[in-house]
Amino acid sequence: MEITFHGAARNVTGSKHLLRLEDGTTILLDCGMFQGLGEQTEDMNEHFGFNPTKVDYLILSHAHIDHCGLIPRLVKEGFEGQIFCTAPTMDLTRILLMDSAKIQMQDVEYSNKHRERKGQPPLDPLYTEEDAIAAMRLFKIVDYHEEYEITPRVRFKFTDAGHVLGSAAVHITVLENAKETQITFSGDVGRYGDLLLKSPQTFAQADYILLESTYGDSLHKDIGPIEDALLEVIKQTCEIKKGKVIIPAFSVGRTQELLYALNSLELRGVLPDVAYYVDSPLSEKATQVLKDHPEVYNEEVEEVLKVDDDPFGFKGLRFVQSTQESIALNDDARPCVIISSSGMAEAGRVKHHIKNNIGNVKNTILMVGYAEPNSLGGKLARGEKEVYIFGDQYTVNADVQSIKSMSAHGDYEDLLHFLSCQDPAQVKKLFLVHGEYDVQQHFAEKLKEKGFKNVEIPYQHEKVVLE
Repeated sequence: MEITFHGAARNVTGSKHLLRLEDGTTILLDCGMFQGLGEQTEDMNEHFGFNPTKVDYLILSHAHIDHCGLIPRLVKEGFEGQIFCTAPTMDLTRILLMDSAKIQMQDVEYSNKHRERKGQPPLDPLYTEEDAIAAMRLFKIVDYHEEYEITPRVRFKFTDAGHVLGSAAVHITVLENAKETQITFSGDVGRYGDLLLKSPQTFAQADYILLESTYGDSLHKDIGPIEDALLEVIKQTCEIKKGKVIIPAFSVGRTQELLYALNSLELRGVLPDVAYYVDSPLSEKATQVLKDHPEVYNEEVEEVLKVDDDPFGFKGLRFVQSTQESIALNDDARPCVIISSSGMAEAGRVKHHIKNNIGNVKNTILMVGYAEPNSLGGKLARGEKEVYIFGDQYTVNADVQSIKSMSAHGDYEDLLHFLSCQDPAQVKKLFLVHGEYDVQQHFAEKLKEKGFKNVEIPYQHEKVVLE
């Protein structure tokens, strides 16, 4: 039995881990899109590093694009097996993949106009909406805690990872040579005390663990001040400077957290009286999916629901649908807050909003989550004064701020808490994935202090034989 790491290896994007058993059965854990890796991003998304026709099954941990975004291309290139996930993950993945296909086609069309003027050849999207529809036909729902048998020798179970709606850690049991081996893939681990969701669940003892490590060297601030931090930015920008607040935010998870926090400000009677736009058709659909699954809410949200039947709606909120409406926001000089995807500002409508507002000192670009260092969002968060957007250079005159405590990823204390149900002496190897290499090196030392002796940090396409 062997595992090969084809993504999220010493970086935080493109999650893909290929498990190959002795009998030839091949199981892919996630099939995510690479994002924000500069010029190499396109090539990495076009070449899997393995033959899709040779993959038998796919188990999907959750619906974020860096975990599900290349599924249509996988199917387009010959994968025909079943795709297992939770019901909320399937609902979210459907809208995310359709939106991803649409955005790619739009962005390619926009970029090709510039490429044509420069005498460069046109680009093709990674996949189309038709490819996304074809991929969704292969999905099969598996409930949390249901022990599902893939083959007579392989079964798996999902437990709630507390990261986003429907997110799961994957626990695989493999029977080979009359011996059972337990393999756990964490997916992305959420926070204990999340704004909206229940905390990650405990799981049975594992022999091998693939653990995300995005914030393996960081501690988040308390969740409480998020509302106050938002309030301060909006008052300073919209009321005092009469400018706009542009917030790049992932459509699934982060946008709903922002809406919940803004709604809380209204319940307190302190929400500034300006227009609030969610400029992402996907975000409205994702918000509705979350409303359709109230069973995932934590106790705090359940208490809010007793006095407010819509914890994601408030005065002044408007969901923007059409491209024309989105473009019109650029010509409206009135103060407002625009929440738009993507969270790393690498694609979608937010990239246009940043382009049109980055040069004005009255405006604020507010980062509210992790952004890969080479992405536009990462460069802005790092304080770069000159950035390239759609091939053109822009001077950063707008104020750039961050609320670092808004993260769906657990910090190192959360990750250690996630592992606290394990006996480190029984874990043969723990692989750190989905993290920057320097962060992983720091976190590996913390894990070794906790008794996990064999901690490895695999590199891209590395193959490891499991005993």
